Amino acid sequence: MLQKYITVFFISMIPLIELRGAIPYSALMGLPLVQSYIIAIIGNLLPVPIIYLFARKVLEWGVDKPVLGGFFTWCLEKGKRGGEKLQAKAGRGLFIALLIFVGIPLPGTGAWTGTLAASLLDIDFKSSILAVMGGVLMAGIIMGLASAGVLGALQSIVF
Repeated sequence: MLQKYITVFFISMIPLIELRGAIPYSALMGLPLVQSYIIAIIGNLLPVPIIYLFARKVLEWGVDKPVLGGFFTWCLEKGKRGGEKLQAKAGRGLFIALLIFVGIPLPGTGAWTGTLAASLLDIDFKSSILAVMGGVLMAGIIMGLASAGVLGALQSIVF
């Protein structure tokens, strides 16, 4: 059982998969939702300060490197595009936009991309962390409900 929780923790730390994959995995493994939610949230949020403080510097450093330069450039461009789209839509409501961007569980909209975008947009550290944290909590609730079948049941009632 402990090994499954550790797997949930590490899955939630993987870029692009994050808790969007960890919570359904935990449901497939038959783990209790509340414990899985908490572990996935912790795992998903653990890298956020590190991403904010160092990812931009590492990516900028690596852009001109022979082997990984293309990947680093792609990551920077993806973060910049995501940040620019976010800023264009949000205007002055950037905190709420970042929270929603991270909170809607779609591919490429998680804590990693949101934190990188916040760093590239020079949003202050505290606001970035709080918005990403709120978004991760929201995405976790959505994925928990989806994994528990609540959204499917509601969909069958409404449609």
